[in-house]
Amino acid sequence: MYRLFIIIGVVLLTACHAISDSSQRMIKETQSQEKKVETMNEKLIKSAQQGDTEKVLIFLQGGADINAIDERGRTAVMAATYNHHTNTVKALIEQGADVDKRDHNLNNVLLYAGAEGMIDILRLAIDAGANTKLTNRYGGTALIPASERGHVDVVQELLSESDTDVNHINNLHWTALLEAIILGDGGEKHRQIIELLLQHGADVQIADGDGVTPLQHAHIRGYIEIESMLKAAGATD
Repeated sequence: MYRLFIIIGVVLLTACHAISDSSQRMIKETQSQEKKVETMNEKLIKSAQQGDTEKVLIFLQGGADINAIDERGRTAVMAATYNHHTNTVKALIEQGADVDKRDHNLNNVLLYAGAEGMIDILRLAIDAGANTKLTNRYGGTALIPASERGHVDVVQELLSESDTDVNHINNLHWTALLEAIILGDGGEKHRQIIELLLQHGADVQIADGDGVTPLQHAHIRGYIEIESMLKAAGATD
């Protein structure tokens, strides 16, 4: 009987070792696979950054995660956007990239393209159904920096082809109209932008955090034509 117990014990111990070895092999295989995917994700983002659309598609077919992020929080489509690789952005969107995902700097495809005047990429983002309500690190939508920087075509696209809120107020308590006046140069491009904003319902009475209105800001800066535009739209002292 004693020998039988010994034999049973040896069998059980051997089985336990076998199970343990099998588990360890499975863990190692899983870790190896995870490392392989992680490396592939890194290569995907790097290829997107370089605008190598062919490699991007190869890595996606190989199992790379299209929405994986790098140390800066950038996805492949954001890496391509930062470097203005329009064709790569287009290919990634067609493959299902999340255009709304923001990086650590709170930029996404629509926000960055709008701020930088990348009308081609902006249109791709709008066509992909980008969320126009997401904001940048200043609490502003894509419309606000575009208005400030004189990107007339971007402003027109956002106002006519998306549901962008023309009266959104950012962390500085500025609307696109205020920002175009305060940070603009009063020149032709900014006058065109202000006209577009007014045509699409910009509220001329929304003041900044100190209670200074768009009309008052225009007057302070000597923007006579802009003053006239604002008064024609109903602005009062």
